[in-house]
Amino acid sequence: MRLDTFTTPRTARIALLGPTEPEVPSARSAIRELWIVLHGYGELAAPFLENFRCLDDGTRLIVAPEALSRHYTGRLEDRIGKEVPIGASWMTKEARDDEIHDYLTYLNGLHAHLLTQLNGATPAVTVLGFSQGGATSARWVASGSVPVARHILWGCALPPELDIASAATPLRRPNTVLVAGSRDRFATPATVARERERLDAVHFPYIFETFGGGHRLDTKTLGRLAEPTSG
Repeated sequence: MRLDTFTTPRTARIALLGPTEPEVPSARSAIRELWIVLHGYGELAAPFLENFRCLDDGTRLIVAPEALSRHYTGRLEDRIGKEVPIGASWMTKEARDDEIHDYLTYLNGLHAHLLTQLNGATPAVTVLGFSQGGATSARWVASGSVPVARHILWGCALPPELDIASAATPLRRPNTVLVAGSRDRFATPATVARERERLDAVHFPYIFETFGGGHRLDTKTLGRLAEPTSG
């Protein structure tokens, strides 16, 4: 037996929140900011995007791409013959390098697709990754293929294989914000402290935000980050 690979097209689903572009190509864009927000493990794009309604002020286009690997959640015994929730995952450890390559290709294609919808406008790009989506966003930003003004890592750490020390790394180009809830059971205070020590040791530039809560997004913190002076 042997394993082989080949590339096949996939249909990707994205959820969008915010203004649509004018039909006349020469019309001035109402979109000043483009937010690309990546959900966590076991989530879907549309429910995840509901967290960002607080940012929908008519000047931001907020886009949530859905990871390509959907799955039923919960125990197998609980799923048989029942309507059960469905989630999506950006990757697993199986065929890891292929999974990363595929979602980077997907996100690059998404960015190119969005630019074609913007009638030549080039809004400032914020990339937010939550939980597993944070590792995904970090690898995307680290690839240097998309100009990112701000990178928000929420409830997660930078993947250990990425270069954070070099002054030339694309990870240092955007303003980076780390966000963690004070009661996050995954990004625990101890885990966050170790990550901050790792970043501080190489003088990686970032700001840190916290809120009273668990492994979730927080409306007040999102609103604060969206203010012009944030980041």
